[in-house]
Parts: sequence; C-alpha cells; structure tokens
Amino acid sequence: MAKEYIERREDVFYVAGSRVSLDSLVYLFQEGASPETIREEFDSLTLEQVYGAIAFYLAHQSEVDAYVAEQRRRWSEMEKTATLPSPELREKLARARHDLGAKRR
Repeated sequence: MAKEYIERREDVFYVAGSRVSLDSLVYLFQEGASPETIREEFDSLTLEQVYGAIAFYLAHQSEVDAYVAEQRRRWSEMEKTATLPSPELREKLARARHDLGAKRR
C-alpha cells in the first residue's frame, strides 16, 4: 500500500500530517541540503517524511517548481503591500517577548 507524504490544503502543499510546507523543504533541497540536514531543520518531521517529500518533488518536479515560483511571487507581492505594525503594537510585542523570556528562566 502506497503512503502519501504530501497533502494539499487550500492551495498549499504540506508534508502530510504536519504544518511544514513542501516549498520549505524544496528550497533546502535545491540548495544542496541532504535529507538528514533537512530533517535537522524540521525536527517535527521524520527522516521518512523528508525522503517521501523529496520523492514527491522529484516525481512532480515541473508542477512543484511552478508552484514554488508562484508562492515566491505571492510572497513578494505581500511584502510590497504589507504595512508595519504601529509603534504601540511593536512595544507590546517586545514586552510580551521579554515577559515570556523571563518566565522561561
């Protein structure tokens, strides 16, 4: 029985059963990272999932490459139209990070 390693949710490819996007793995793989190195970057994944995702990519390379290019284009558009949070919100976030760090110590 074949196991599915990739699932599509709302037009985004993910490693099945995870919140890790396929394009995150593809970027590292295209940069020459080994499956073991990729696994270290995503400790919520098993090595089997990483190999499965890479196998999916290799079997559907033209489709996934087009998808990744579209995701990059969308991200670029979002960056162009994004607005920075207000100084008040940035201060609240900084205080929350500080308080969270203090609690962890």
